[in-house]
Amino acid sequence: MDQDRADRIQMIRDSASAVIPADGNVARVRALRFGERDFDPAIWRDMAALGWPALLVAEDAGGIGLGMGEYAALAEVLGRGLVPEPFVSVAAIAPVLDDPDRSAVLDGERIVLPALDGEVVEREGRLSGRCPGVLSARAAEGFLVGVGDTLWSVDAANVSVESAETQDGRNIATITLADAPGRRTAGDAMTIERLTLGLAAELLGVAGCAFDLTLDYLRTRQQFGRAIGSFQALQHRCADLLVQIELARAAIGAAAQAFDAGQDRNAIRQAVSRAKARAADTAMLVTRQGIQMHGGIGFADESDIGLYLRRAMVLVNQGGSAGWHRKRYGTLMAA
Repeated sequence: MDQDRADRIQMIRDSASAVIPADGNVARVRALRFGERDFDPAIWRDMAALGWPALLVAEDAGGIGLGMGEYAALAEVLGRGLVPEPFVSVAAIAPVLDDPDRSAVLDGERIVLPALDGEVVEREGRLSGRCPGVLSARAAEGFLVGVGDTLWSVDAANVSVESAETQDGRNIATITLADAPGRRTAGDAMTIERLTLGLAAELLGVAGCAFDLTLDYLRTRQQFGRAIGSFQALQHRCADLLVQIELARAAIGAAAQAFDAGQDRNAIRQAVSRAKARAADTAMLVTRQGIQMHGGIGFADESDIGLYLRRAMVLVNQGGSAGWHRKRYGTLMAA
């Protein structure tokens, strides 16, 4: 990576301080859990003012025109802060939205979310079917629906949203379309690959912060007259976790590079599947081990480490489970 791009990515990471407290306080996240709203609309408007939803949108379309490396870097930082606002989802689909949807989304005036996993059919511009697993759907004014390799924009007023609470205190919904009018967009099936890589980067951020919380606890918790982090068995466990985090980071970086270098679709899909499988497994491993190394307090809701496990549990199957992506990776390699 050239120095100019490295500096730009660091600036983007630093901009996250606008919504993530410097001391790592997650009081805002706790206050929003299991409430009437999944996220704070005012914070979302601040994100729009910073240009985050426009990150991947071309400059001639009103965006910033940056690459997947920058997108993944910001997704990782927001994952570290457990930020509930839908940056990863919205930024991934913003490049394929048509005006006036795109302009309203980039201005923070409208929320359009992806509903790309489901069985939907289209007849003469009208869509019917179901799309499960849509996070924060109750806040959306519109959805981007996948129909085979095509994408369609649908207003939320024309669909039925059936929501349930998630482990991390947000909502997840199944979107039902019954002859709903839609507008075909210019996007294709690669849109879901961008979204999946963003989810992998967010999971990396969750794992990274959970690891740091665990290290801090091991340095301060006293047992037998010394910090438990001085015990070799725990040091070895932490070393193993760090290796897995860095392997996931490398896989995500390689996938972002495949996008930005314009590699062929199969190469990008392979890289994305490798990244998502590693990030999902790593996030679950690190958060579970973190709770164990926190001891009894790790199982209490008052302990922040539990928030990271809950977020990982929600994200791990979004965009395809680790097992599904390992299978797809093998299929693509054999092709």
